[in-house]
Amino acid sequence: MMWFVLAMKMAVTALFVTAATTIAERLGATVGALVATLPVSAGPVYVFLALDHDTTFISSSAVASLALNSATAVYLTAYVLIAQRRSMWLSISLAFVIWLAAVLVLSPVQWAAWSASALNVIVFTACTFIVQPFCLVRIPRTTRPWYDFVLRAGLVASLVGVVVTLSFQIGPTGSGVLAVFPVIYTSIMLILHRRVGGPATAAVLANAVPALAGFGLALLTLHLAAVPLGSGAALIVALGVSVVWNAAVYAIRRCQALA
Repeated sequence: MMWFVLAMKMAVTALFVTAATTIAERLGATVGALVATLPVSAGPVYVFLALDHDTTFISSSAVASLALNSATAVYLTAYVLIAQRRSMWLSISLAFVIWLAAVLVLSPVQWAAWSASALNVIVFTACTFIVQPFCLVRIPRTTRPWYDFVLRAGLVASLVGVVVTLSFQIGPTGSGVLAVFPVIYTSIMLILHRRVGGPATAAVLANAVPALAGFGLALLTLHLAAVPLGSGAALIVALGVSVVWNAAVYAIRRCQALA
């Protein structure tokens, strides 16, 4: 029964993420980035963690995820810069090494909500400024081979399986770190770079950087609301924060485009 439940959790999450990223690819760089930065990967992971752990565990995990959210911003920014001229594998590999270095630096720190929030403000301000010139590349329409769906589903299902299985051994901090592993962004790199090239793929991820800041705000909301409201209500409120933030980013982008 335990393995059946775990398999169901992995399958449901994989289907959800595959659908979300397919929609993202059809709607262009800006809208695609906004959809991709919704908690389509970390959200289901936290839902399943909430079913297995108490509110204090969820609150503590959210702080760890909030701190590591800044490492994801560094990861995306590194890829955006490298992918302008380098191959897919070199771009992803170098960006991943930079992400891993950031994780190794940030993970041992005992983060509080205020310090993790301050880190996000500093990192996202810098990263948004750096990637801004690369946001406007158009993405050509392509057909999706069958293995795209298998790759996405496999990456996300594996993440859910690892986090849910290990959460009892690695505790809230380790679970929070694994929950924000950049599986969605890595799958976008792997899928799009080969088909549309580095600059077009980088445009999607450049647009994702300011939107990803909203995910950080959602994690802060989850941390603050988990204990007083309960995990279920806190997850719903956090999702609402992420959606509202991305809607605001989209409105700003539209106004800039029409100006």
